[in-house]
Amino acid sequence: MTRLAILLLLAAGAASPALAAEPAPRNVRFEGAPRFGSADGWSLKPRGRLQYDIGHIERPEGVANPGLGSVDELRRARIGIEGTAPGGFGYVFEIDLAPDVVEIVDALVTYKASSRITLTAGQHNNFQSLEELTSSRFNSFIERAAFTDAFNFERRVGFSGTYVEGPVTAQLGVFHENFLDIDETDSAVSIDGRIVYAPRIGTGQLHLAASAHRRDNGAATATRYRQRPLLHATDVRFVGTPSLTVADETGFGLEAAWIGGPLHVTGEAHWLSAETAAGPGRTLFGGYAEIGYFLTGETRGYRGARWDRTRARRSIEEGGFGAVQIIVRYDYLDLDSGPVRGGTQNGLQAGLIWIPTDHVRFLVNYARLSYDGAAIPAAGGDRDYSVDVVGVRAQLDW
Repeated sequence: MTRLAILLLLAAGAASPALAAEPAPRNVRFEGAPRFGSADGWSLKPRGRLQYDIGHIERPEGVANPGLGSVDELRRARIGIEGTAPGGFGYVFEIDLAPDVVEIVDALVTYKASSRITLTAGQHNNFQSLEELTSSRFNSFIERAAFTDAFNFERRVGFSGTYVEGPVTAQLGVFHENFLDIDETDSAVSIDGRIVYAPRIGTGQLHLAASAHRRDNGAATATRYRQRPLLHATDVRFVGTPSLTVADETGFGLEAAWIGGPLHVTGEAHWLSAETAAGPGRTLFGGYAEIGYFLTGETRGYRGARWDRTRARRSIEEGGFGAVQIIVRYDYLDLDSGPVRGGTQNGLQAGLIWIPTDHVRFLVNYARLSYDGAAIPAAGGDRDYSVDVVGVRAQLDW
């Protein structure tokens, strides 16, 4: 069809009410970015986040590894869309442009099977840890607790279901690999489940949860369990196992949290057992305990069995100062098990968060990380030492 013919058809449609389709009623509301919706169930909202980090990691005497000292990083630069479709369907698609590779983060379709049951297919988080399931937009510290990265938690392609009945949430899924790691010979599969009991008690919110993870790697896979010193901007790992040929993994986690007015307390413990080709399983452990308080009186956001956005009582555009929160955390990671020696990390951390408006956050973190049996020897072969780390993040999301 020629361009002239197309123009004539369009003109005819505009001139004749009988030929013109009746547009569906539309509405627009603002949620950090505009959400466009129609009466027939379609909606679309742009989404994204920018996180820029700078910091300083102390260099132990005798350690010459690059990546220590002053560091900086565009930690996340994500952009995507989310929305709904008629029939109870929803979708999320988001990519990350930082730092070097364009990476698919979320690519999923949801189906609201009933008021209690939601099904999800595509790349999404499996059900390990309150820290891991909480968006990086709302975490307490610049990086999540040490065990989440050390135990290789990440989004994977899979199919899952969530059932909600009052204060109880049950989640179960079957997962394969992250999009970046899939190849034609990969037969890895995991089953992940989590159950949460989160009742309101008076004006407070209780959260108790347990999770379980079982992963079969198919063919035994070379795997390392290791962690950076708080900041992602460095590739140095002071704790880390040697490469292990892992056939399968079994993990168990416990979560507890309480929100009462401006105060929140939370903690987790996680055990990971790795079955290796060389012998019996090796059990690694990680956990943390945290307490936070809003000096400006806000209550930490919580929704859907995970932390959510905290909204300032009086943001700067309303003539206030925004929300200010102080947080302290003890973060522990033990990568020693039998002949596997990866070292232990004891982390004492403190943080200050300023939320001038609901979609902007500034974080300042300090950590004193003490290592026993560190993977990197210092002067004289010393493997027991401490490192001071300072980090600052500027964040905008929509």
